[in-house]
Amino acid sequence: MSKVENGSLMTFGGHLEVLRKMLFRIIAVTLAFAITIFCFKHTTFNILLAPGSSDFATYRGIEYLCTILGIDFHFEHFKITLINTELSNQFMTHLSTSFILGLLCASPYIVIELFRFITPALYDNERRYAVILTITIYALFAAGVIMNYYVLFPFALRFLGTYQVDSSVVNQINISSYISTFTSLTFMMGLVFQIPIISFFLAKLGILNADTMAHYRRHAIIVIALIAAIITPPDLFTLFLVSIPMYGLYEVSIIIAHKVQSAPHIGDTV
Repeated sequence: MSKVENGSLMTFGGHLEVLRKMLFRIIAVTLAFAITIFCFKHTTFNILLAPGSSDFATYRGIEYLCTILGIDFHFEHFKITLINTELSNQFMTHLSTSFILGLLCASPYIVIELFRFITPALYDNERRYAVILTITIYALFAAGVIMNYYVLFPFALRFLGTYQVDSSVVNQINISSYISTFTSLTFMMGLVFQIPIISFFLAKLGILNADTMAHYRRHAIIVIALIAAIITPPDLFTLFLVSIPMYGLYEVSIIIAHKVQSAPHIGDTV
């Protein structure tokens, strides 16, 4: 659809100009966040490296919960020590991490800009659905990011970083390996949490059926395990941690598909 502005249709050149300005604003905001994050190096890496210690909030929270329940449980003290093996690696890691985090911080603004760009081509009822859909997608992505930071990555790091085949073999983890694993898992978990949205659209198109999904639960577990094995580091512990929320999202998708099937079609309500 063509964009409407001042009561007239916008030309193709006008679309390109609006798109160019939008991209310029997105790049400017992203760079502003990235530069700010780059300047606060100490705070940034304190947050990123926090899961590598037994003092991390998740471990302390579990210990506190056990105390409330009257259970005497404490995690064994550990501290993941990172190393650097290349001359420019720390600076390049700092630079790339600042950009990735800047993009993440700017993502709400990017979503708003993209929504503003497509909104004029939508009808009023479509805009309402688009707003709800946009907020849901972003909220699920944020939930995936939080899930990775507080649950998946800390336990995977603790297991892999402290695991030894023999006490004489010392783990020395490169900072670039740490950051790349963290960012890839964060991105993957953000995408994994989009499963309910994908299921919603597939159910709308009649591709997914709630009864069929419920019937093939056992097959779904195998597929989920295979997908988890692809997107996670090559170890069973991390695979297990990722598979649990993925299966939970599968069950949520069954509920969503059932709601979509039982809801009246748009054509029936008009």
